[in-house]
Amino acid sequence: MSAHVSVSVNGTRYERDVDPRLSLADFLRDSLGLAGTHTGCEQGVCGACTVLVDGTSVLSCLMLAVQAHGCEVSTVEGLATGADLHPLQEAFWDRQGLQCGFCTPGMLMRAREILAADPAPSAASVREAISGNLCRCTGYQFIVESILDAAERMARA
Repeated sequence: MSAHVSVSVNGTRYERDVDPRLSLADFLRDSLGLAGTHTGCEQGVCGACTVLVDGTSVLSCLMLAVQAHGCEVSTVEGLATGADLHPLQEAFWDRQGLQCGFCTPGMLMRAREILAADPAPSAASVREAISGNLCRCTGYQFIVESILDAAERMARA
């Protein structure tokens, strides 16, 4: 038994027949070849699989692909425009907001949602907002600084 899914990912429409139990993370990675979405715990605890669905962050390991039918999904692959990095990506690079890089795609997508809701957040509000995304390398200070720097870059643009 399969289910038909029609979903827009980073502005491109995809239609596939999928197993109704297929997670959105596995759909993105295996069916569409978008490996930027990482799967860590596969239990919704780490946040590595965070993507935006209709502008709201979701844990793609817990969401089924069929639940995204008719939605717009944004992944880390959609941040850059050609060779031009998104201000979030530039800030993470410049401010050392990434270390091993495993949590980075989920952090970037969560940060995109944070900055869409509040273009000038405080450090405290950023810390609270990213609390569902775990990082074992940075201690979060560089990530917070990166998000605040990206907010400034985006305000200037």
